[in-house]
Order: sequence, then C-alpha cells, then structure tokens
Amino acid sequence: MAKRKRLTPAQLTDSAHVAPTARAPIAQIAGDAASVAAFEALRAELDSATREGRIIRAIPLDQIHEAYLIRDRQHTADEDVEALYQSIRARGQQAPIEVVMVENGFGLISGWRRVQALRALHADTGEERFAKVQALIRQPAAQKDAYVAMVEENEIRANLSFYERARVAVQTLRAGVFQTDKDALQGLFAAVSFSKRSKIKSFMPVVEALDDVLRAPQDIPERLGLALSKLLAEDEGAAARLRAHLREAHASGTPEREVLERAVNGGPASSAPEKPEPVQTPVAEAPPALPRQRTLDGGLEMLARAGRVVVQGDAVDAEFVAKLEAFLQGRGGR
Repeated sequence: MAKRKRLTPAQLTDSAHVAPTARAPIAQIAGDAASVAAFEALRAELDSATREGRIIRAIPLDQIHEAYLIRDRQHTADEDVEALYQSIRARGQQAPIEVVMVENGFGLISGWRRVQALRALHADTGEERFAKVQALIRQPAAQKDAYVAMVEENEIRANLSFYERARVAVQTLRAGVFQTDKDALQGLFAAVSFSKRSKIKSFMPVVEALDDVLRAPQDIPERLGLALSKLLAEDEGAAARLRAHLREAHASGTPEREVLERAVNGGPASSAPEKPEPVQTPVAEAPPALPRQRTLDGGLEMLARAGRVVVQGDAVDAEFVAKLEAFLQGRGGR
C-alpha cells in the first residue's frame, strides 16, 4: 500500500498580511464627489446663516466701531447702566448685539449699552470673558436699513424721548441717508403709530434750531417740545434768541428748562426769574430780663438768673415748700 504524504499547514507570521481589496475607481470617484458636495453644502449654509444674522460670533471689543451710525440714544440713566453692568457680571451677556462688517472691523448697529457695560467690566476686572462681545453679523442692503434696525431695537428696549427720535431723523437727513422728512420718518419709524410720527416730526425743528446748544435735550417733555416747535414756526427770530439765552443760562447756572418754559409762556427768556419777596417772619418779643435780686412780701427774698431761682427768708417753712411744690407740679404740663 502506498504511503500517504502528510501535508503541513501554512504558518502565519507577523510579516504575513492580506492585501486590501482594490476599490473600484468609479466608487472612489463617487465617494470623493459626495464628500466635496457635502462640504460645499455646509459652507453655503454657514455663509447663508452669517448673511442672515443667524450665527452668533464672539468679537473682540476693540474691533467694534460705535461711531458707524449716528446714535439715537443721547442719555442713559445711571441706574440702567449699573443694572446692566451687574447683570452681565453675574450672568454673562444674555442678548447679542448687532453689527455689520466694515473695512477695519465691525460697525455697531444696536447694543450700545451692552458694549459700554462690557468695556467697563473688562477695565474694572481685567477678565478675558469681558474682552469680547457676542454679536450677530448683519448685512443690510443699504445704510438706511442699518438705521432702521437700530431704531427698531431701541423702540423695544429703550425709553427714548421724542427729541432723541427726532434727532436721529434730522441727522440721517443731513448725512444723505434719506432725502425728505417724510422718507426719514416713514423709513425709521414705520412701526410706530401715525400720531407718534407726527409728534416726532414736530420736534425736528427744535433739533435743527437748538441741538448744538442744548445740554440735556432728553429732559424736554412732550408739551414743551410741541410749544417750542410752534414758537419757532411763528417767530423767525425765536431760534437766535433762544440760542443766546441758553448760552447765558449755561454761564449763569440757570436750568435750560426754565429758559425754554419762559420763552413759550411769553416771558423774556433772557431775564433771570424774579426772586420772591422774602417772607417776613415775625420776631417773638424777648421775655423780660430776670431780676438778679428782688424782695417779696412776707419777708422773702428771691435771687433769679436764667436756669436758676433761689427763694430764701424767714417765711420759707414746710407749709411754703409744700405750696411751692404743688404750684410747680401744676406747671409741669405746660
């Protein structure tokens, strides 16, 4: 019988390896194309989100240009600034600002108070978390759209005066953003009522005549502002007189509002308010001077001075003392 040959199994070593299955060229090309398409779709979505202001970015404060727009807010109450300062310090910035990309940074559209609070916090604490501001990047089609965005935010968040609203309308007209009063009012304040736009328009002549001499125009109430507008429309020389009177008031420390009130009430705005006659307070008659020494009936002698009375003599006995004590007790309630 023939002897069978034993087969030895192959030994696998570390050097042995299995060659990878070759990928079909068409599958590789299709996979690469899909990856590129997915990347392009993601980039397009990010670009779209950035243009539409749907992505919040952390921007260094030194890249924010607050003078990009003429601000409508002229005055911020100290308590409001302090409250925002403390809120951001405790909880961080909760609402993003709005900016637009400009040549050397980002122009501020809305969020002026938040930027100021962050600047103050960074200066006070030195913490890096306050060195950047969370922002939405807008791309308005025209500068007037940026102004509209600023005004709309402040109409919601800030209690602006009629003067401040009128001032931004006047300033945008001067800058050529809008061509007519009507365009400015309808463009900036389309969301407010007709009556409110009418009042803003009435304040515009006051801004044009007095803006560079007023120091606290945000304190002009609605009634006074409308009266000033009427005065300026009816009296051609009123603007020049008011400007002169306001400068005199600043030099003398007279409140601006007093000058304006006197002007609309028909009084001489430049004259100082009449001082009321001093009230004559009747002077009480001084009590008669206390006698230093006086002899009384019954052999008594009284020595008196302010705060002290001494009665002495033979008549000072127990009965006299009792009567004197009763008399003094009766006067204690007077």
